[in-house]
Amino acid sequence: MYRTGPKSASVLETASHTLRSAVLEEFRNNKVRKYELKDICGYMVEFSTDQHGSRFIQQKLETATLDEKQLVFQEVLPNSLSLMTDVFGNYVIQKFFEHGNQMQKLKLAKQMETHVLVLSLQMYGCRVVQKALEHVVTEQQASIVRELDGNVLKCVKDQNGNHVIQKAIERVSAEHIKFIIDAFHGQVFNLATHPYGCRVIQRMFEHCTESQTRPLLDELHKFTTGLVQDQYGNYVIQHVMERGQPQDRSRVCACIRGHVLQLSKHKFASNVVEKCIAYGEPEDRKALIAEIVAVRRDGISNLVVMMKDQYANYVVQKMLDVVDEQQRDMILSKIQPHISTLRKFTYGKHLISKVEKYQGIDESSKPSASPEPGPPEPQATPRSSGRAPTSSGSTGYPRSHGSAK
Repeated sequence: MYRTGPKSASVLETASHTLRSAVLEEFRNNKVRKYELKDICGYMVEFSTDQHGSRFIQQKLETATLDEKQLVFQEVLPNSLSLMTDVFGNYVIQKFFEHGNQMQKLKLAKQMETHVLVLSLQMYGCRVVQKALEHVVTEQQASIVRELDGNVLKCVKDQNGNHVIQKAIERVSAEHIKFIIDAFHGQVFNLATHPYGCRVIQRMFEHCTESQTRPLLDELHKFTTGLVQDQYGNYVIQHVMERGQPQDRSRVCACIRGHVLQLSKHKFASNVVEKCIAYGEPEDRKALIAEIVAVRRDGISNLVVMMKDQYANYVVQKMLDVVDEQQRDMILSKIQPHISTLRKFTYGKHLISKVEKYQGIDESSKPSASPEPGPPEPQATPRSSGRAPTSSGSTGYPRSHGSAK
């Protein structure tokens, strides 16, 4: 008789040992016999809920013949819904979406009907839903995602459901996910500042059409100043700078101009300033750099303040990477008198390395020039900057920071 699989490996090993069939027990203990799928007929479901049995079935399905796959499938199908939420069984179902024929995929998708929301919010079920969206035909994709209508925001803010929404945005055609995009209207700020919502917003900007994203981008721009200073929102604005249209990049830069020093010294906003320096339109980039290097009324330039700040020094480093040779020489000449001071700080050493890279010499061997006037030096106690990482490449996911994965 089918026994519901345990929910964790530890439970499996301790509580269910005496409940294993003789066939599974023999399989686990016999290290000599070479098992085939036909050897476990009648026990496919039990094997699927066992750590070692599940792995065995998964490996065999990758190279199994059509008949062998059907042998497994006919036993698994009646219990497939339970297996989808099982710690080990879900992997067997995923393998059928990957390696099964269209009829098998269709039947598994039918088993999911009316249960998609529950599966999407469950730790293992959400993986099956994602795998289904990757491998079923368009009509089935539409049927699956349709069940989430009315619960989009609930899924977006759920640690499991957000992955299903992301996958739907990535894989399902625009006409079938219109209800997802519609649910975001008026919610952009709340989603962009949410640990899971910020990921979903980025996927939407990557995969949806201009007509779908434009109203949401316009809504986003209303909150740029707040978002750049938010632990999650800054990732969304970084994403706009990296992948957005020129008009959107310019709108972000416009919010930064006049506040470069303040935002560069901010743990999260400094990431966005970096992206503006790296990806801004030429005129926007020129204006930001001019604001950094200009000498203020007090005789101090923002550059001097920024290069001694634990966050803003990263902006200075990025600036050195993107300016032309003439500008770089000018900036290096302003940094050089402060090298000895920068050596006292952990975060200063990174900037020194960048300077020496471009000068092609070891500046420690040169006498220091008189430094440009500046504010009182910070306490020279080495410490970790604790700076938030910049956005993580093509995925756009926040790295290990806060509650984000």
